[in-house]
Amino acid sequence: MSASSAFPSTAPHPPLRGAPQGGSPSGRGAGGEGGFPTEESVGTPPSPSFVPEITAFTCNYCAYMAADTAGALRETYPSNVKLVRLPCTGKTDIQYLLDAFEQGADAVFVVACSLGNCHHVRGNERGRARVARAKQLLASIGLDPERLEMYFVSGGMGATFARIAQGMTARAHVLGPNPLKPGLFPSALADPPPHGGERAG
Repeated sequence: MSASSAFPSTAPHPPLRGAPQGGSPSGRGAGGEGGFPTEESVGTPPSPSFVPEITAFTCNYCAYMAADTAGALRETYPSNVKLVRLPCTGKTDIQYLLDAFEQGADAVFVVACSLGNCHHVRGNERGRARVARAKQLLASIGLDPERLEMYFVSGGMGATFARIAQGMTARAHVLGPNPLKPGLFPSALADPPPHGGERAG
């Protein structure tokens, strides 16, 4: 993984504002694949001053339309959610997901068309398989796989999209800062001095 790796174009989006509110989605009926952790399940939460950084990969169709619908309905969700727009979640590369964490995201989620309604036939199913593989890789390097999730929505599910963004922010807040975040542990992550001597200027 390289911290300089580029994502697909990140689209500024008007609805990215407001504070977390309302419940968190749980289960496919609410647009999700799973529940959210409680404070008891992951230990002591971080300081209230911690503001998670969230990266959301959305397909160009239903998911991005749902984000637009959230804005039209005045459904607010946190401004710390950064949207990355993909042609289809079938284009979700595992490297994109891993790079997002390496570049400091505290949680990442992928939002696709509802199952059976992908504009590219089975693109969202391919995306789901890649997210599952990325979760395995996160676990193998000691990063909680609950920091990554995938959801399926239709274009009219603006309120659900907002709840997903709120829920992932709440999840990241409970899980705490991403230990791979640049600068979080500078003494541990700094490059060693060359030849065991002093660092070159």
